Amino acid sequence: MRLTTLFERDKAVVFFEKKNQKTLVFWAVLLLAWPGAMRAETVAPPSISPPDSWVQRNTGALRVLNKLDSTVQTLTLKVGETTTLQTLSITLLACAIRPDDLPADATAHLKVVDARPEQPGFEGWILKREPGINMFEHPVYDIQLAGCS
Repeated sequence: MRLTTLFERDKAVVFFEKKNQKTLVFWAVLLLAWPGAMRAETVAPPSISPPDSWVQRNTGALRVLNKLDSTVQTLTLKVGETTTLQTLSITLLACAIRPDDLPADATAHLKVVDARPEQPGFEGWILKREPGINMFEHPVYDIQLAGCS
């Protein structure tokens, strides 16, 4: 048995010749009928952000718990904005999130000043997913980051 391949327009044709009898077989996947079959497309590798990268945002949402009456208030502040909540003066200095290709998290740089001089203040970064790493320690209030946008 002899195998002969012939290329015609839009199809590859294979002839099987056996004892003066020819059989015609069309291939299911044809080189010219399916343009992408034999051509490799160049694909760019996915972008991977460094593990310490953050994307700055303009607005932050904070949850403030009053431990005396168990009420929670959500404050939305723009970066650089200061708000007053009873005796606290809360300033959002920066707010950032992780890039899409890294695990989700948010961080905010806060400055908190209590009008009563004997109460502690706070200035530092807080994390949404790890609130216990750097906490605002106050006898009446607890502040957590809800997110940045």
